[in-house]
Amino acid sequence: MMASFSLVLFFVVIFMLKNVDGKLMNDVNKLGMNNCDLFNGNWVYDDDYPLYDSSVCPFIEKQFNCLNNGRQDRDYLKYRWQPHGCNLPRFNAKHFQHKLKGKKVMFVGDSLSVDQWQSLTCMLYAADPQAKYISKRNGSTSFFTFPKYNTSYLVSRNVFLVDIVKMENETRVLQLDSLSAASQWEEMDVLIFDTWHWWFHTGRKQPWGFVQDGNSTYKDENRVTLYEKALNTWAKWVDTKVNTTKTKIFFQGVSPDHDNCTGATRPSESTQGPHPGEIVLEKVLRGMNKSVHLLNVTKLSQYRVDGHPSVYGFGGHRNVDCTHWCIAGVADTWNVLLSAILHQI
Repeated sequence: MMASFSLVLFFVVIFMLKNVDGKLMNDVNKLGMNNCDLFNGNWVYDDDYPLYDSSVCPFIEKQFNCLNNGRQDRDYLKYRWQPHGCNLPRFNAKHFQHKLKGKKVMFVGDSLSVDQWQSLTCMLYAADPQAKYISKRNGSTSFFTFPKYNTSYLVSRNVFLVDIVKMENETRVLQLDSLSAASQWEEMDVLIFDTWHWWFHTGRKQPWGFVQDGNSTYKDENRVTLYEKALNTWAKWVDTKVNTTKTKIFFQGVSPDHDNCTGATRPSESTQGPHPGEIVLEKVLRGMNKSVHLLNVTKLSQYRVDGHPSVYGFGGHRNVDCTHWCIAGVADTWNVLLSAILHQI
């Protein structure tokens, strides 16, 4: 009897440990039957890359359109992410469109969400450039629709996820426990969230004057702490309001900056180590009850110092961009990973 009880207890503990890991990765970082970790690998030079010719996409924003802005080197386009122990399926745009027929996909976050959204829409359009598309913007939300496939891809510019409200005296207040945009999110079939970079703006770039945290209002706090509190508000919304059997929830992870990317033409050989934003994000995801699929792009993107617009972004030589990613480029790999996971769930 004691042996049987111990065996049952063993399997209960194993299940609990697996479930904790499941809330973070949801086991979708394991591809196929060989438990291959999609996010653990290296970049390999591949003459078959890039996946598409970005020049056929007339809608790429200037800040991501490196080739059109005069970038001459091309090697940064030739690197493919290779997981250790398996091959990542090559992106198939038509399969992707048919998988999502009749559905709405929304990216929610800052300009890195826009970056990934623009990458995906270009990947899809370049595969079928004769297909009609409808592109429009309403306030902070942009829509990109393919009537042929009855698919819609949206991006909502919501850099903190939680709300910033302008008071009667014109003071802007960051409300850590409020998600007024969530009603729009709940209409989607796939959601990919992102927030990090704007939490560290200070001075004139800081978009709030005060922070409202429950019944407390204060001027400021440690920014990582504010970030974590906002993530917990978002996590509570997912756990209490989202039917994750209908709406698939992803978090983009944290896209890394590089201190100096000028002149870089190939990936670096080492990463910058654990990212503080990613550590906090994983902590929050582990505490959730609902399934959230982490696109753990931080480490693989840390290698790609060569993939930023640098002087070929919106600001040119006056404002070197080592934050965003050229299109075509690194964000395409994020979408290849997104596609691989979507086909597993």
